[in-house]
Amino acid sequence: MYRTDLAYRQTAAQGASGFGLLIALYDTLAGNLRRAAQAQRENDIERRCQEVNHALMVLAYLEDCLRRGPGGSLAQQLLAFYSSVRRKIMDAQVKQSAGSFEREMEAVVKIREHWQKVEMRGPGSGSDAATAALSGYAAIEASSGLGWSA
Repeated sequence: MYRTDLAYRQTAAQGASGFGLLIALYDTLAGNLRRAAQAQRENDIERRCQEVNHALMVLAYLEDCLRRGPGGSLAQQLLAFYSSVRRKIMDAQVKQSAGSFEREMEAVVKIREHWQKVEMRGPGSGSDAATAALSGYAAIEASSGLGWSA
């Protein structure tokens, strides 16, 4: 990660809400996938592997947070989503597919946008938007025959 980017994120994280931190992790994950796709297009295998490795670390962190939390159906849906993203990242890595990295980036960005809507509603708004986003993503995945189910 670039030092100025890291410094900016650390400063932003100090004043962020729980949703703000979650959104920052999604931003990091999407950025890793975008840079992995670009590295693949440039045939920069070392950089692609670095970006993929960091994306997998972010996913592991997100999963760990869920496993240590209270659980519930949303947690299970998110775990399934993260597992699907991990599997597709590994597949994109093996197939050296920039397009696959970008598709996963788009999925992460869609869920991120819904988390942002939840944050904007304020405390006590629940996670209906995120649940709806995950359900929509699961439906798209199911219709493609490649995905997971919520």
